[in-house]
Amino acid sequence: MAWLAGFGAAAGVRAYAARAGFPHLAAVVEPLRDALVERVVRSALARPYGDPADVARLTEQVESVRQLTATLLRTLRGVGVTLVAALLGLAVLAPVALPLVLLPLSAAGLLFVRLLRPLVARRRAVVLAEERLAAEAGRVLHGLRDVQATGAQRRTAESLAGAAEESADAARALGRAAALRSLVVALGGRLPVLAVLAAAPWLLDGGGLTAGELLGTATYLVQQLDPAVRTLAGTVGGWLLNLSVVLDRLATATDAVTVDARDAATVGDGTGALRVSGLGYAHGPYAEPLFTGLELDLSAGPGGHLAVVGPSGTGKSTFGALLAGLLAPSAGAVTVGGVHPHTLPGPERARLVALLPQEAYVFPGTVRANLAWLTDGEPSNEQLSATADLLGAGSLLERLGGPDAELRDPDALSAGERQLLALVRTYLSPAPVVVLDEATCHLDAAAEERVERAFAERPGTLVVVAHRIGSALRADRVLLLDGGRGLLARHGDLQVLSPLYRELVGHWLGSGHPPTGRTGTGPGAGGPFGAVPPPGRPS
Repeated sequence: MAWLAGFGAAAGVRAYAARAGFPHLAAVVEPLRDALVERVVRSALARPYGDPADVARLTEQVESVRQLTATLLRTLRGVGVTLVAALLGLAVLAPVALPLVLLPLSAAGLLFVRLLRPLVARRRAVVLAEERLAAEAGRVLHGLRDVQATGAQRRTAESLAGAAEESADAARALGRAAALRSLVVALGGRLPVLAVLAAAPWLLDGGGLTAGELLGTATYLVQQLDPAVRTLAGTVGGWLLNLSVVLDRLATATDAVTVDARDAATVGDGTGALRVSGLGYAHGPYAEPLFTGLELDLSAGPGGHLAVVGPSGTGKSTFGALLAGLLAPSAGAVTVGGVHPHTLPGPERARLVALLPQEAYVFPGTVRANLAWLTDGEPSNEQLSATADLLGAGSLLERLGGPDAELRDPDALSAGERQLLALVRTYLSPAPVVVLDEATCHLDAAAEERVERAFAERPGTLVVVAHRIGSALRADRVLLLDGGRGLLARHGDLQVLSPLYRELVGHWLGSGHPPTGRTGTGPGAGGPFGAVPPPGRPS
């Protein structure tokens, strides 16, 4: 009865300690959650266009981090107490058997730590493969009628099957790596028991243990040490993997906009010159880099016009986001007038680089409010009308009712009309660098040419992520992205220097895009659009 009373008192102390630990646990977990929420919200507000994944990050990923962190801390405390208590009990009961337990337990701990990094990498690979599969399936479902109309069912099915097989391969690789955790349990939980049983004759004769002490030692190992090791290797290991992957995804999604405005370098040289020095970027610390060592200098003077081309998936839009400061380089630097755009808060960054993505944003309100969103002052009706006429949006402005007309439902506009309004807004902005990331994809070739020529004559630098051959023909220089590297040259020189570029040009021509732009034997001519100049160094 005395022993039972002692156990009851210990249980009461344990309950009090558990209750007293929650405020300390909250002091760790809640500030972490608040910091993550602030980071995600700042990231969402700083983006020029919304990302629906921000809602999932707030409602699911941040809450997952909070719950996983709290559960890990509570579980590790219990596992730690159990391990320490078991080892202390062995040290008091049978110190001669302690080396038989500590050696395999230490080996199990080293193996567990060694396995964490590859397990995290493979778990991350599974998540990325599942995201790619979901994105691929979403694109297919969104364009199902186009797939059927073009007879691309077999090719689409092969693409989806490839993504599904990639996801399955990643899951199998994770399973093989996770199976190695059973070695941790075998080393740390089972091997000490076998070692003590194998040494039982010596422990009873020369070790000075009684049969009862040997039985107590085995009981400690089976009932305390083995479950603790299994919990550590299995449950805690799995939670650590999930927590690492969720934190990595949050960091990857919000890295671009976490710089404090007070740390921003806002004093430049006033030239607005765009320079890219040794640019490198990867979506995460363990991801393959999209770029390595890109160099670009458009500092010769105002009016630089660059087209960015490359196969799908080579990072053209990512390159545009790096120029605009929405992403921070993993290596090297992007500067505009000596200023790093990614270090600036949103309003200051927008004054330096204007990025117009494929999906143009038009909000409810007056036409004037939409067009003047990025300007310093209030543009006059004459200035708005002249800019709209210059870009081919004059008739649209007139049809909407003029600058003071209300846009009650922007979704009623077509995608091309929204792009025209956004182009006028961008043209009126004070930014010396404009990046058009397929911002004219909903316009026809003639309208696109008119827009690009107007922006090229605008003071500053124009960067166009091209989706038609005409954009490359009109540019002063073309940057070809492929395999993490970039080749910068004139259009005609690229046709001589790069088989890939010749293949892209052939694809554009085969798809029926008219080669609007320069013709003849001028600087941009070459290949099927004029005489091919002799090979030379890229300008």
